[in-house]
Amino acid sequence: MIELKQLSRVFRTGQLETTALNNIHLSIQSGEFVAIMGPSGCGKSTLLSILGMLDSPSRGQYLFKDKDVAPLKEHQLANIRKQHLGFVFQSFNLIDELSVAENVELPLQYLGVAKAEREARVAAMLKRMAIDHRADHKPLQLSGGQQQRVAVARALVINPSLILADEPTGNLDSKNSEEVMQLLSELNRQGTTIVMVTHSEHEAQYASRIVRMLDGQIVSERVLEVKYG
Repeated sequence: MIELKQLSRVFRTGQLETTALNNIHLSIQSGEFVAIMGPSGCGKSTLLSILGMLDSPSRGQYLFKDKDVAPLKEHQLANIRKQHLGFVFQSFNLIDELSVAENVELPLQYLGVAKAEREARVAAMLKRMAIDHRADHKPLQLSGGQQQRVAVARALVINPSLILADEPTGNLDSKNSEEVMQLLSELNRQGTTIVMVTHSEHEAQYASRIVRMLDGQIVSERVLEVKYG
């Protein structure tokens, strides 16, 4: 699904150059659950932004489903994001003024899906996430774990090929963190490809592979034989 070849990202501010990613080579197969780990400032969030087509590499190739996306224009990248990518963030990024159902419906509106189909898909997704009883509530009326379930539902409602999760349990207590990780693990078993940035060694064990980064480079990869869940 994903192939990164000699990929680098350099940020320039005035006379200062900062290399966030340096000559990255990485392959991710369809159906994998990959955890990206490393200390703060190692480049993992920059890597996730590039995988999510929210940022572009300075050099190298990014092949997504065998298509080089690095040279594409923003509107082309936006179309790929809308159709294929689901995002789950640490801060949930829900819109407080909208109901749970309306938050989940947003990506379908962007895709121009008809109203009847939107409503059916939202209802089915909320039920799948066990949050349908909160459909009319606002995000601030929910617990952290429930808000993250809504965020996952919003990511999944377009049936994405790939979910990108950036510290998805970072704002949750241990019980809600466990619930979210069980949920991601279940989604992966059902065939969804997941790439997750995390600081947690425990949560990384849910993945099928751990990629460790340091100073903008991949320093190790390890395939896990045993997963939780």
